[in-house]
Amino acid sequence: MIKPAQCPFLNHTAAEPLRLTKRQSMLFELQKQCFCVLSLALMSEILYTLQEQRFYLFIRGVVKVQLKQIASVQMGYSFRSRLEAVESGDVSVIQMKDLRDDHVVDCSDLVTVDMKEVKEHHLVRKGDLILRSRGLVTTSAIVLEEPHNTVVASPLLRIRVENPDRVLPEYLNWYINQRDAQSFLHSRSIGTAQKMIGKEALDELEVFVPDLSSQKNIVEMSSLSARELFLLHVLAEKRGQYISELLMQCVKGE
Repeated sequence: MIKPAQCPFLNHTAAEPLRLTKRQSMLFELQKQCFCVLSLALMSEILYTLQEQRFYLFIRGVVKVQLKQIASVQMGYSFRSRLEAVESGDVSVIQMKDLRDDHVVDCSDLVTVDMKEVKEHHLVRKGDLILRSRGLVTTSAIVLEEPHNTVVASPLLRIRVENPDRVLPEYLNWYINQRDAQSFLHSRSIGTAQKMIGKEALDELEVFVPDLSSQKNIVEMSSLSARELFLLHVLAEKRGQYISELLMQCVKGE
């Protein structure tokens, strides 16, 4: 921490003219930037808490159901051999690599293969959820755009909401990725070296479903919160770079 003795400008009065050396001016600017970051983070936390409290007051009509009552679960397509990408292939394939950290399926770079025939029930639709059923991570991702002639590769699972007018796919995607649902899935995983979630375990997942309006509010709040965290991360990186530059200039006596 910069002490008052090292920074005379911290103790100056309005009646006294403030004369700073170049180094002192830089240190003063450094402190201002640090205070700005702290203030912004604190304000963000306060606003989020207030929004969260206000938000929960408007949750209505909650019912508890099992996932199999609101959605169907299907195993991904099992290819007999290793996937061989074909540039002019007629079928696109969603793999583990296409599931982003923000719980969205990235359809921009899907592998295409040649398949003689694909049954209708294997094809992916907009609003389908894709779950990682193998490994330590058991989160899901949602397909937000209408894919063309696309299937899911095993061991991924496809979850399809039966009635979007009752349950929003975006809400179910959010719910599956929350701590309670993840704890349940981990408790029902089988295997030692390689953990795996079966269709039966996923079917039995308990889901708390509020009314449609509340679901929309939850999805929107979650999206805003994620955007806020992203912007704060970007801001912290920029501030860190700026502060490093200032400190280096101080070291060089510039």
